[in-house]
Amino acid sequence: MRPDKKKVIDEQWDDERVRSFLDKPPLGEGENPDYSAVLYAYRSMRAEDFGRFIDMFVAAGRDPLARAIAGETVLETIADHRRAEAFREILSAAAGRA
Repeated sequence: MRPDKKKVIDEQWDDERVRSFLDKPPLGEGENPDYSAVLYAYRSMRAEDFGRFIDMFVAAGRDPLARAIAGETVLETIADHRRAEAFREILSAAAGRA
C-alpha cells in the first residue's frame, strides 16, 4: 500500500454504493453481466453488504446463479475459498428465491 493511503477497515457502505454494483460492466467481452456483477460484489464487499446487494440484485430480476463463459456460477467459483462461507450461504439462499 502506498504510504499516503490510509487503510480502511470495516467501512460502512450505504445503499447507493451497494446498488452501484448492479451497473458494473461485464468482466470481459462476451462475459455474462449477471455473473460479472455478482463476482465484482463478492470481491469488493463484506458479507453483510453482499447480502444487501444480492437482495437488490434478485429484486431487479437478475440471476444470482448466472454462469460465466467457462460455465461456472459464482457459487461454484468460490466453493473452495476459505473465507467465503457466509457468501456461499447468501448465494444458496438467493438461488431459492430467483
